[in-house]
Amino acid sequence: MDYIATIGLEIHAELKTKTKMFCACKNETENEISPNVNVCPICMGHPGTLPVANEEAMKKIIKVGFALGSKIPDQAFFYRKNYFYPDLPKGYQITSQDAPFAIGGQIQVGKKKIRINHVHLEEDTGKLQHSSSSGSSLVNYNRAGVPLMELVTEADISSGAEAKEFCQKLRLILRYIDVSDADMEKGQMRCEVNISISKSKDLGTKVEVKNLNSFKAVERAIDYEIKRQKEVLDDDKKVIQETRGWDETKGKTISQRKKEDAHDYRYLKDPDLPIVDIKNNFDLENIKADIIELPEQREARYKKEYNLRAENISVLVQNKELGDYFEQTISELKAWLKTSGHVHRSFNEGGGDEHEKAIKLTANYIVSELRKMLVAGKINIEKCKITPENFAELIKMIIKKEVSSSGAQELLKEMYETGGDPSQIVEAKDLKQVSGGGEIEKFIDEAIKNNPQSVEDYKNGKENALQFLVGQTMKVSKGKANPQEVRKRLEVKIKHGG
Repeated sequence: MDYIATIGLEIHAELKTKTKMFCACKNETENEISPNVNVCPICMGHPGTLPVANEEAMKKIIKVGFALGSKIPDQAFFYRKNYFYPDLPKGYQITSQDAPFAIGGQIQVGKKKIRINHVHLEEDTGKLQHSSSSGSSLVNYNRAGVPLMELVTEADISSGAEAKEFCQKLRLILRYIDVSDADMEKGQMRCEVNISISKSKDLGTKVEVKNLNSFKAVERAIDYEIKRQKEVLDDDKKVIQETRGWDETKGKTISQRKKEDAHDYRYLKDPDLPIVDIKNNFDLENIKADIIELPEQREARYKKEYNLRAENISVLVQNKELGDYFEQTISELKAWLKTSGHVHRSFNEGGGDEHEKAIKLTANYIVSELRKMLVAGKINIEKCKITPENFAELIKMIIKKEVSSSGAQELLKEMYETGGDPSQIVEAKDLKQVSGGGEIEKFIDEAIKNNPQSVEDYKNGKENALQFLVGQTMKVSKGKANPQEVRKRLEVKIKHGG
């Protein structure tokens, strides 16, 4: 019998609030903020200070519970978790771990439902910065006291891949309901894993792995730890219950300390904070109603409403803001299609619904072309200079054959760089597509004159030669000629001398 891995996750995510959990200091921890400026006697644990729980943070944690299908209890309590560490100025952490704000729930991973034990609310610690050269450590308390959500799963996970997907889906949910940006690179979301392996139904010795700051690290650390524990057991040795850290450079877990037991923390109810009466003090129906759409619901709607390719749906669901931009553009486009009465005759060649084709064209340009520019420019869609209205105008021009595919590429690039109006850019840069008249004939004549061998090849039955001539004509026209019109005219001109 092979080893069975049993894995549970503890995931922390900083909540998006204006102030910290128990004081009025700003919840602001970005890199450009100077160290130790968002601090006060309360979050620094000075004697005689009294904490006041952040109502907005409590609403957000309840909202998380609703999004995950959890049960919201009538009451929650805050406890003091006592331990000493330099990044903990009070000497204890205030947490609702023993009386959480949400109980149960689940996230679907593949065909498996990963159960959630509970979600509780606590305050974050400060941030330590170690210097290997000087051997000293510095501490920044800006983060100390920031509202922190902790989600604890049941031990339903059996691989690094499952754990990674769970974390990704949770982050997406947190972003959709706007409670946390959950950016792992910025430390806004952190993950710890508990892993044990056994050949029987009895659980093996549990090992905790910390310092996992990316989805890739979660997967790699779990896979490594399973392999390490197998090797220990196969050598007839015992796995030690301990806390290990993940070394990204070496790609391995490293022993840090023996695992503490829960009673070492000396939990006690915080005497300065009253019972949280969730049932009577919070408008639960209003909090629940604020969850408009979750990722899985958007995915199902995009399939049904837009009939997009699976790859495009995945991108637009995974990037909520890009999906919002797509829908704003579609809204503008649908209004035009409804009032225009018709589209360009060649747009709907081959049959099919013209509205569906327009939607798919929009998705392709946003997911492929615009996203490529955003990635290269290292910006997100919110900072893009192109408004949804102007993007819809670009799609209209493509549909109406006012610009060619190459002209559309140049137009989009200029719109991205300047935020300019597409019609004005087309006029200023002379990008309007040529579809008839003597001008297109001149382009064709020049391409034929410059490529006599290709003309003869086509006459002798080589179909690829015609496509080459189309490309040469487009080159002569600097992308302004309508390629479909060019192809038709070339066929007639070469075969029949028309």
